Amino acid sequence: MKKRILVTGGAGFVGSHLCERLVQMGYEVHSLDNYFTGSKNNHIEGVNYIEGSTKDIAKLVNFYPDMVYHLGEYSRVEQSFDDMDKVWEYNKDGTFAVLEFVRKAGCKILYAGSSTKFGDGGTGRVASPYAWTKATNTELVKNYGNWFNVPYAITYFYNVYGPREIESGKYATLIALFKEKMRKGEPLTVVSPGTQKRNFTHIEDIINGLVLVGEEGYGDEFGIGSQEAFTILEVAKMFGGEIKMLPERKGNRMSADVVSAKTEALGWKPKRKLKEYIESLKANQWEH
Repeated sequence: MKKRILVTGGAGFVGSHLCERLVQMGYEVHSLDNYFTGSKNNHIEGVNYIEGSTKDIAKLVNFYPDMVYHLGEYSRVEQSFDDMDKVWEYNKDGTFAVLEFVRKAGCKILYAGSSTKFGDGGTGRVASPYAWTKATNTELVKNYGNWFNVPYAITYFYNVYGPREIESGKYATLIALFKEKMRKGEPLTVVSPGTQKRNFTHIEDIINGLVLVGEEGYGDEFGIGSQEAFTILEVAKMFGGEIKMLPERKGNRMSADVVSAKTEALGWKPKRKLKEYIESLKANQWEH
C-alpha cells in the first residue's frame, strides 16, 4: 500500500514543492488549499487537489491519511494587522479543525510553525497577530500530543526563497519582490531601518528538512534555516539596484535565532547559498 499524505496549502510556494517531492518519492499525495496565496499554476501532476478551507477539512476530506503536513495557514507578518479576520480563520479555526481531524485519523501531523517566535529574544512571539497565532498554535499542537497521544513534529522555516515565490502584490516575499523590481527597472524598496537580519533558506533545503522531519522527527524545535544571515540592506546591495527606504512597520523583528540542532542531528544541512541564487537570477536576466 502506498503511503497516503495530505498537504494543507499544497498549491502554495512551499506546499507545491513539498507535493512535488512526495510524488517523486512514490507517495499518494493530496492537497487541501483555499487558494488565498496558493495558485493553480503550482499544481503538480499526480497530486489530487481539494479546494476549500482547512476549517472545513472534516467535510472536504473523505479519507484518513497516514500523515498530514499542515502548511496551510496565513503567513505574513506586517500584513496580518490588516487581515485579522483571515488570520483568525486560517490560523485558529483552521488549525483547530486540522488537529481534530488528525486526532480522529490517528495519524502524525507535521506543523509548520513560525520562527518569529524566536525573534528579538522571544518577544517576537507577540509582535504581530501572525506571530502570536503561530506561537500559540505550536503550544496547541504539543498539547494535542500530550492530551490525545497525537504524534507530531513542529518545524520552523527561516525566510524561504526560490522558484514559485509570490513576486508582486501585498503578499510578495522579499527575494521575489526584489527580482521583480530588478526586471522592471524599479528601485528596491527596503523597510527602515534596513539593518533587520534574516536567515535566507533555499526552498530545496527547506523541502529536504521537511521530508526528513516528517519521516523521522518527533517533538518541537526542528528549525530548518541557514545559519547565513544578512541584513535587508545587504541583500538589496547583492541585487545591485537603486535602493529606496520605506518607513518602519509594526511587527518587523530585528533578528531571530536559528534553532536547527535537532534537524541537523537527523542528518540535515543547508546546501544552497543566497548569493549564488542571486547571481543565477542576474545571469538569467531576472527571469529564473
